Amino acid sequence: MSPSRLIIADPLELIAEGVRSWLRDEDDLELAYHVRTGTELIELLRRRPVDLVLLEVSLPGMDGIDSMRAIHKEFPSQRVLAFSALTEIEYVNSMLVEGACGYLVKGGPREELLLALRASLIGEHYLSDAASRSIQNGYTYTEKSPDGEYIGLTQREREIIRLIALERTNAEIGAALFISEDTVKSHRKRLLTKLNVRTSAGLVKYAIDRRWA
Repeated sequence: MSPSRLIIADPLELIAEGVRSWLRDEDDLELAYHVRTGTELIELLRRRPVDLVLLEVSLPGMDGIDSMRAIHKEFPSQRVLAFSALTEIEYVNSMLVEGACGYLVKGGPREELLLALRASLIGEHYLSDAASRSIQNGYTYTEKSPDGEYIGLTQREREIIRLIALERTNAEIGAALFISEDTVKSHRKRLLTKLNVRTSAGLVKYAIDRRWA
């Protein structure tokens, strides 16, 4: 029987080579392709269908969450396992809501990788312990709830987060986007709740984690 074919989308060659080496002796699993960006991933899936995608959240350009959304829209039956060192609830929830079949946190043992891959390939859902803890503990200081609907960021909110990460003031952001300073302040406040962070530093970290800045 032919092995299940995988793509890994990760900006680091070292990560892909590590996964490839761990799968080398597994007759049922093959890392067929490595891409570094979400755009490359979508283009490759159009030409080379695979059984499973290992998808990093933090990708340059189109990040993992946007890539997951695009995959779910264009290839609704494609199974995708999120594979990232990021464990904050926003990333875990976003990937799952956008259609990932699980969330595997980097840094675990080889046995966990194999377990997660095989579970995903037979239609099961897999969550690393760290991802599960994030979901359980992540709603401690906002009005969001674990079973609530995730509402993605608007294009305007993305623009504001990018400018915050570039250390622009409210006045400078308003001038750049042709909106009032009070509107910028309202966006900032809403983003804190939407992204489950306490301060603007959390917004900056969010932008950096997703390679927006």
